[in-house]
Amino acid sequence: MTSPLTSVIIPAYNEGDVIGDTLEKLVGLNLHEKFEIIVVDDGSEDQTPEVVAGYPVSLYRHPYNKGYGAALKTGIRHAKGSRIILMDSDGQHDPACLPAINEKLDSYDMVIGERSATSFQVRRRRAGKRLVRRIGEYLVDQKLPDYNSGFRGFDKEIISGMLHMMPNGFSFSTTSTLAFIKEGYNVGTLEIEVSARKGRKSNVKMVRDGSKTILLLFRIIMLFNPLKVFFPASIIIFLAGVGFGITGYILYDRFSNGAVVLTMLGMFLFFIGLVADQISIMNRRNH
Repeated sequence: MTSPLTSVIIPAYNEGDVIGDTLEKLVGLNLHEKFEIIVVDDGSEDQTPEVVAGYPVSLYRHPYNKGYGAALKTGIRHAKGSRIILMDSDGQHDPACLPAINEKLDSYDMVIGERSATSFQVRRRRAGKRLVRRIGEYLVDQKLPDYNSGFRGFDKEIISGMLHMMPNGFSFSTTSTLAFIKEGYNVGTLEIEVSARKGRKSNVKMVRDGSKTILLLFRIIMLFNPLKVFFPASIIIFLAGVGFGITGYILYDRFSNGAVVLTMLGMFLFFIGLVADQISIMNRRNH
């Protein structure tokens, strides 16, 4: 039996009430005959693995909850296809879109299911998403597609070479989008309609995940383009030091200690930024 061309990876955590509907749609469309369907149970404490076992799909299980990104990594490592498509298990994504995404992968290295204007979105997350988008666009110097959409496909060889820098948490989608764009790969989009999730409430909490978003921003900056932050900061601090020094020399006939500290700090930040940029480049290289 030949390996399937494309593997569909579905991460699941305590989705026993709804994942059956998702798999039922996949089987009803005979997609399990066209694609390799992989479900990764991320340490569920409900009947998720028992439900999945009743369908003609491959099931891999984590002994405990590791995170969304970790589940995707497990699926990617076990996938037999030369292409990977990710989709959620909670009913938000329509399996009927899988063939269209797969077809677009003929022309692109990554295809992102871009949510339409009428798609369901959680309002309280919009501000955080806008902030991440603006930071991301500043780092890659171009407009971003739907950077954190969980419905996406890519070339397995490329994403496998990036797994070492992908997070185990919820920011896998954001990080992979920026990585593909930053490395110059072709990224395409396909408009999709996303429904409200079914079953239990989302694990995303405003306070807890708001802090995670802030940490994500710092991580993205250091991972993809640290000079974008270090260089302007060093220039501003250096010029401030020189300005204070000149003012002090004119008014008090001396270059103040504070001005010296600021000037030196600006210089140090510049050189630290150069080192950070080199480390970032080496970290993004395929292993």
